[in-house]
Parts: sequence; structure tokens; C-alpha cells
Amino acid sequence: MVPPFGWMAEWFKRASDMKTKLNPTQNDLRAKTRRAMIELLNQQLADVLDLGFQAKQAHWNVKGPHFIGLHELFDKVAKELEEFTDDIAERAVELGGIALGTIQIVAKRSRLDAYPLKIASGKQHVAALASALAKFGASTRAAIDAASKTGDADTADLFTEVSRGVDKLLWMVEAHTQSKE
Repeated sequence: MVPPFGWMAEWFKRASDMKTKLNPTQNDLRAKTRRAMIELLNQQLADVLDLGFQAKQAHWNVKGPHFIGLHELFDKVAKELEEFTDDIAERAVELGGIALGTIQIVAKRSRLDAYPLKIASGKQHVAALASALAKFGASTRAAIDAASKTGDADTADLFTEVSRGVDKLLWMVEAHTQSKE
């Protein structure tokens, strides 16, 4: 579980010390704010890319009596995460930054737990993916607060949209754990 604001103090320090080269833009947010938001967006980008890969891992490898339903659900999760990925990456570029979305960066920066590779049952994949969705949802809500405190309402709004979407995906995945049938 991501501590509500445990990582935020370190993030603010890193973002304020950072000297990211900004591309020219007529965006009227202060350069310091844009740099901080680009750092925050790229952190969330690493996490959401990892989460999307985890959903595909579950999609490809699920087995058991509920195979087809879960196979399709996990693919739906991956596709919806891809939309969030694009929005987050594009916002970093809109602010004059570079979207850092290579597999090497994701491997270094993702805060999600490694996805267990030796699981096969639907129940195990549901539990693993639900845990990852919950952790990303918590960090996204912290990102809303960070963007708001930094004065970037548009990035806060983007993260609010992502948070609502991830909560819906979590609900859909967790629904498979809540029946006693």
C-alpha cells in the first residue's frame, strides 16, 4: 500500500531540485510548476505502463473455469489503462517535457510490486491485479493532491479522471472475489 503522502515529500524535493530542460511553449504555467508536473506525470506514467503490462500478463496466462470471462476482463483493463497512459504522457509533453515511457525507465521507476509470474488460476490473477490497481489508485489520488498544491488544476483534473477510471476497473476486477458461489 502506498502511504498517503510518504513519497510526496521526496517527490517535491526531487521536482524542485530538478533542472529538466523544457521545450518552448506558450503555456502560461510557471516553469517551476511545469517541471514539477512533468516529473509527477512521468512517475505516474511509469506506474500505469507497468500496470498495463501486468493486466496483459494476467490476460495471457489466466486458466480455470472462468477463463473466458477473466481473459476478456483483463484485456478490457489493459485497453482502458492504455487510454490513461496516452493522456498522462501527452500532458507531460504539452507542458514542454518529454514523456519517459521506455521499458527501461518503467523497470527503474515503477513503484508497483512485481507481478507474480508463476500464478495461473483466475483467483490468483484477480487478487494480483486488484492489488496493483489499488496501489495505482492510491498513488493517483496522491498525485491529484500534489498537482493541486502545485497550482496545476488541469493536471489535477487529468489525475481525477484517471482515478475514477481506475476505481471502476478495480471494482470490476474485485467483483470476482465478492461472490460466495
